[in-house]
Amino acid sequence: MKISIERGALLKAVSQAQSVVERRNTIPILANVLIEAEGESVSFRATDLDIEVVDRALAQVERAGATTVSAVVLHEIVRKLPDGALVKLTDDGAAGRLTVEAGRSNFTLATLPREDFPVMANSEYSSNFSAPAPVLRRLFDKSKFAISTEETRYYLNGVYMHVADGESGRVLRCVATDGHRLARIDADLPAGAETMPGVIVPRKTVGEMRKLLDDDDMEIAVSVSETKVRFATPDITLTSKVIDGTFPDYARVIPVGNPRKMEVDAAEFARAVDRVATVSSERSRAVKLSLDEDRLVLSVNAPDSGAAEEELSVAYGDEKLEIGFNAKYLLEIASQVDRENAVFMFNSSGDPTLMREGSDTSAVYVVMPMRV
Repeated sequence: MKISIERGALLKAVSQAQSVVERRNTIPILANVLIEAEGESVSFRATDLDIEVVDRALAQVERAGATTVSAVVLHEIVRKLPDGALVKLTDDGAAGRLTVEAGRSNFTLATLPREDFPVMANSEYSSNFSAPAPVLRRLFDKSKFAISTEETRYYLNGVYMHVADGESGRVLRCVATDGHRLARIDADLPAGAETMPGVIVPRKTVGEMRKLLDDDDMEIAVSVSETKVRFATPDITLTSKVIDGTFPDYARVIPVGNPRKMEVDAAEFARAVDRVATVSSERSRAVKLSLDEDRLVLSVNAPDSGAAEEELSVAYGDEKLEIGFNAKYLLEIASQVDRENAVFMFNSSGDPTLMREGSDTSAVYVVMPMRV
């Protein structure tokens, strides 16, 4: 194999591939990226056996072929090369070496045979549809903060993507929860997604997929089966196994009929919570909300580190209420709000609280209170 490729295109392709690779590997080949050159393009494939990413780039292919080389080392080399450099990759299969040349720089890297590289088996996808990148970005960005990191509840370690009944018909819905907070985000159902099976997209896949979604004009092709999900652009294909488990009935924990309504400037609220939480104890991170007519007092009382209090003007017309929350959960939920106002719906100091973005019901958040 012998190819020439512009440094920028190579860096983009290799950086996507190397981020999938696990740093600690018991199987040496999994630390490598599979480079395949033919025609006028070269592809870079990396996998950790659960996720596989293939990134394609244009290149001058003098001699077609394939090899595998350390993904992290290749990425580091390309990252340090000067902008605009033309990079030559030459594989010597007999010697088991790949030469990387750019200007006066010359590197020789050890390779492993391409035959040893595991390629993820193709799945029969029962549902294929496409959605604009901004729509998918909103679905996953607004829900991923609530993914559980508790390994024992593995079925909560991802975002549950499924078709559901929304207020005005069928919707594509993403839900994540860790038992303390929950995010439920809806988008218009894309054509072709009606029969999609509900799947739990793992946390790592959500992070990797996020890199495909930066281009606002991009249409993302989505394919879903019972065991795999695939997101593809013309240049990048990301295939992932889904979590083999049943997502709990989240509808039961979303409160209906919380009568007490508070409307507050979301950014102002987040900044105030952040300020008073400075003195909260690391362990509990508790913040108390005291609500009275059009007035909210945020307070923290941590015997070992001090106390803090801040008052905010809010729209609130119900009876007095005192309720406590974990400051981190409040901040994460408030930071999801794109609109100016956040609307909180309370029942009592012991019941889950609902939060919406202004009058928009397509994004709903639930947070459990704590004793303060």
